[in-house]
Amino acid sequence: MRDTILVTGGTGTTGRRVSAQLSERGLRYRVATRNPGAKDHIRFDWTVETTWAAALEGVKSIYLVAPSGVAEPLPVMTPFMELAIRNGVKRFVLLSASSLDAGDPMMGIVHAWLRDHAPEWVVLRPTWFMQNFSDGQHLATICDEGAIYTATDQGRVAFIDAEDIAAVAVEALTQPECVSGDMILTGPAALSYDAVAQTLSDVLKHQVKHHHLSVGELAARHMDQSGLPEDYARTLAQMDAAIAAGSEDRVTDAVLRTTGRPARALEEFIVANSGVWIKR
Repeated sequence: MRDTILVTGGTGTTGRRVSAQLSERGLRYRVATRNPGAKDHIRFDWTVETTWAAALEGVKSIYLVAPSGVAEPLPVMTPFMELAIRNGVKRFVLLSASSLDAGDPMMGIVHAWLRDHAPEWVVLRPTWFMQNFSDGQHLATICDEGAIYTATDQGRVAFIDAEDIAAVAVEALTQPECVSGDMILTGPAALSYDAVAQTLSDVLKHQVKHHHLSVGELAARHMDQSGLPEDYARTLAQMDAAIAAGSEDRVTDAVLRTTGRPARALEEFIVANSGVWIKR
C-alpha cells in the first residue's frame, strides 16, 4: 500500500517543517537525508542510485527540494524522478522560487519537466524567507552590528515564514483536490528592507540599520565576508538588483486559500523570535 510521503531536503529550512507538520497530523512520512540521524530518516543521496529504492518504498507523494550546491539541478534530479514515476509515485510537490517561471534556469527547468511528465504536480514559488533574518545570512550582522546589507534600494518583498510554506506543502502533498499547477507564496505585506530594519529596531529596542550597497559592493561583500566564488557572489547580488527593480513587489493570498488561515506577518514573526537577535 502506498501511503508514505517522502520528504527530500528533510532536514532543511522547509523540509524539517514539512516533516513536523506531517507528524502532527499523524501521517506517514520518511525524511530523505544524506546523514540520517533519527528513526524517521533514511539515507538518500541524489547522486547515489543505490539509495533510491529504499527511499521510494511505499511512497505516494514526494516533497522535492533540489540538491544543494548544484547550479543546474535537472540532470541530477531526472533519473530519480523517472524512477519514482515508474514505481507508482503519483504526486510531486517542488520547492522553487517566486522569481522562477516554468522553463527558467535552475528550478524553473525542473518545474517544466514536472509539468510535462508527472501524473500530478504542484510547484511552490515562495518569495524570500523571514528566516533569512533569524537564522540565515542577515542574522550575524543584525546581532553583531545592528545592520542589514543589501543592494535592494527601496524595492519591496512580501517576506514569508517557512512555516507557512510548509503548511501549503502539506496540503499539496495530501489533498486530492489540490490540482496541478504552481503557486506564488508571499507574506501579507510587501516591505522594503528599510521597513524591516525599522520593525526590528522597534521590537528589539535597539537600532538596526539597513545599509544601501551597490550591486558591485554587495558582490564584493559576499566574496570577502562569506568566501563565495565571484560568479556566485555576483549572481546573488543581481538578485537584489531585481528586487530593487520591483520583481518581488507583490502579495498573493495563496497561503490563505490553501490552508484556510492567513500568512504570518513579519512583525509577529520578529516578536515571536526576538530572542535570537540578542547581541553577542
